[in-house]
Amino acid sequence: MLTAISRYGARVLPNTQQIIAECQRRGELVRGPKIKEFEETFARRLGRGRAISASFGRMAFYYILKALGLPPGSEVILPALTFWVVPELARVAGLKPVFADVDPATFNLDPEALERAITPKTRAVVPTHLFGLPCDLDEILSMAHRHSLFVIEDCAHTLGATYRGRPVGTFGDAAFFSFQTLKPLNTYGGGMALVQDSGLAQRVADLAAAEPWPDEKRILGRLRVGRLQRIFTRPGVFTVSAFPILWIASWFKARPDVYLWESIRPLSPLPEEYAEKYSNVQAALGLAGLDSLDQWTELTRAHARLMNETLRDLPGVRIPEVPPDRSHVYYQYCVYVPDRDDLVRRCIRKGIDIETLHVDVCTRLPLFGEACHESPGAEMAATVVQVPVYAGLSDPQVAQIANRVRSVLTRAAQRSISVPRASHQ
Repeated sequence: MLTAISRYGARVLPNTQQIIAECQRRGELVRGPKIKEFEETFARRLGRGRAISASFGRMAFYYILKALGLPPGSEVILPALTFWVVPELARVAGLKPVFADVDPATFNLDPEALERAITPKTRAVVPTHLFGLPCDLDEILSMAHRHSLFVIEDCAHTLGATYRGRPVGTFGDAAFFSFQTLKPLNTYGGGMALVQDSGLAQRVADLAAAEPWPDEKRILGRLRVGRLQRIFTRPGVFTVSAFPILWIASWFKARPDVYLWESIRPLSPLPEEYAEKYSNVQAALGLAGLDSLDQWTELTRAHARLMNETLRDLPGVRIPEVPPDRSHVYYQYCVYVPDRDDLVRRCIRKGIDIETLHVDVCTRLPLFGEACHESPGAEMAATVVQVPVYAGLSDPQVAQIANRVRSVLTRAAQRSISVPRASHQ
């Protein structure tokens, strides 16, 4: 019987349920000492700044923007390729999102495009370290300094990555991290702001502290959903649950996975679940997760190396580029292929679930109508496929994925060669 492998895999502590049970026993699911301990440990690990927890990584970003006290209508430059929620929250904060194109080789903000996007109204730039690879920070920081811009690093994908040997998140005025279930550090939701200036950090902390505490029912529900996600992405369960739907859909060129995505919509007023504090049980999971972060990252990098070795020599295939001054954590392993949609369909039929795009080309979303423009780098980057290399996979599973992807690509190349050319007689 074919055993299928999901595109998604969460980083899970083996003693997750024990940590949750201990917090319950102490009556510390929602409030408790682990929140402060997690914040302090997180900041020490990064080496500088003050860490402030939040209900979501996106809310950490929102607090940073509000704490900066920028004039209403100030422009904030973001990459054209990013998660739509980030620029939308800039708009909710009373600011104007402006998009600059990305470098399709690294998927990150193109410094030349950033320079072209700066106007007298620009007050901040948000370099997004996409898919786990840091931006060209020297160029971006130099430009920001010349134009007196605040720099807010989007590190949702990149906890554990470095630029010139230094952790991402420590270069700008502030940074934000996400702890959503599939992120490098999983606390079943939540996020963190890391702020360098003590005055700005205190204003961010005051905004986070002003939110109400969530109730236990909401937190337990979040943990329950996270557990179900873990169960349903295990190969044995995935094979008999979601995979048959994807397999059938592959024959009809349908995309049932789009129903799993968060709907793109205005976020003003903020959804109720956004405006709440981070919980103690999530912080306890985060503290324990930090001890395993390096191990998880190294496993993922080893899987990416195996994928590189298997795919690098195939015609029309372009594996991820990693400049020598950066380290990649491979939140997503993105590869250019000759025919993305054909590869996705044929891999599904071989039991390998791969993804087409994990973020958004914001310059083509109606939500940002007046900010839409041509962004060829982002459009090109949107043609990649994302192949599973996550830490929860075993080495044999990664080898199986790599070999099946290679097989599909090789046969596709052979078919294209064998197609007879039209006669010109």
